[in-house]
Amino acid sequence: MTEQRFTTWFRPIVPREFEEDRVVLEVPNPFFVDWFEEHNLPLLRQAIRESLGWEPAVDFAVKEDYKELFRKGLGRQAAVQSPFATPARAAPANSNLNPRFSFDNFVVGRSNELAHAACQAVAKDPGHVYNPLFIYGGVGLGKTHLMHAVGLAIATGSPSAKVHYVGSETFMNEMIEAIRAGTTMEFRDHYRSLDLLLIDDIQFLSGRGRTEEEFFHTFNSLYDASKQVVVSCDRPPSDLVTLEERLTSRFQCGLVADIHPPDLETRVAILRQRSARDGLSIPDRVIFLLAEQIRANIRELEGALIRLSALASLTGSAITEELARDALRDYMKNLPGAAPDVTTIQRVVSKCFDVTVESLRGKRRTSQVALARQVAMYTTKQLTGLTLVEIGKRFGNRDHSTVIHALNRVGEELKRSESLRATLTRIEEELAAGGIGQRK
Repeated sequence: MTEQRFTTWFRPIVPREFEEDRVVLEVPNPFFVDWFEEHNLPLLRQAIRESLGWEPAVDFAVKEDYKELFRKGLGRQAAVQSPFATPARAAPANSNLNPRFSFDNFVVGRSNELAHAACQAVAKDPGHVYNPLFIYGGVGLGKTHLMHAVGLAIATGSPSAKVHYVGSETFMNEMIEAIRAGTTMEFRDHYRSLDLLLIDDIQFLSGRGRTEEEFFHTFNSLYDASKQVVVSCDRPPSDLVTLEERLTSRFQCGLVADIHPPDLETRVAILRQRSARDGLSIPDRVIFLLAEQIRANIRELEGALIRLSALASLTGSAITEELARDALRDYMKNLPGAAPDVTTIQRVVSKCFDVTVESLRGKRRTSQVALARQVAMYTTKQLTGLTLVEIGKRFGNRDHSTVIHALNRVGEELKRSESLRATLTRIEEELAAGGIGQRK
């Protein structure tokens, strides 16, 4: 990793407890934890596993005096509210819901107003309007937030309702464990007795024959009983070509709502809301700087604010444009640029895999070239606004189903391969470091 990344995110960590199955690490503040868990935790776990030969759980403890240090460090910005306010209402037991993801703190804009309105309608009359509700859009645009908001609203209005949020990968793993342990009936009874099932990232069920079959029957059981099902995906049902047709047709019998990348006004509103929630008074010029440069992903947008807040707290600096440009230079894709174009992505990926750019667009199918091509397609989907068809055209006029296969394969490999995750990190860092052109 870069020296700046190590100095910022690893050097401040202090080990506090070490047990056979658990490591407790002290970090400077809560902002640090938010950013670190998403961007650096896999690398830390890999290092621990390689050093110890096994992988204990990693827990974080925030430095005890962080509140005082926080206020001193940001003394030149008057806090608009306490960042240590009463936490959100607890989620129902066994629901897997995150109480932070409510309708109250979801910013509505033109890019998500249909999905938001549909979710509110479902929360008011579950099982009767828009059932199933299928929400699709790119990574980090708020799909998961809306699903949790629906669950929290229904659980609050009907405390006896059985609500459960689950990722499709977890659903699959639970089913496999139930088969192994001989508890298949208990697994089915649990899911088929729900009043609301929220299942995230349904695209990962593609090609999982027995899991697809189980989910299909679970879906039918809930639907026939007028119980609500909400599904999220990274693409519309029509693009789920590897998912059984009878399942995708079920999704299309309800409401399909998409979420697009937010416009500038929505991005500014999101940053202002997050700043208020964390008790920060961020100058408008800094907010607009972040909003203008980070365009495609709300998670990255909030992550940039978290990182900036953490660094200001650690260094005792005021949050200014200069600090934002300096601290977030890598993260913000080489200010004042835009998202990387396909040509740049192909060049960086080809360098990392030691293949030619021409081979990514050509017909060669050696394992090295094929993987590099799929990673390039995956990165293009993550970092640009291009459709599947447009991506296929940029890689030798390939069919959109080929792009879908690439996305699925890389997504699956990322779950298993530390090496591929490290490669993706290097690609992202190099794209952030320079040579970024305009999106084509």
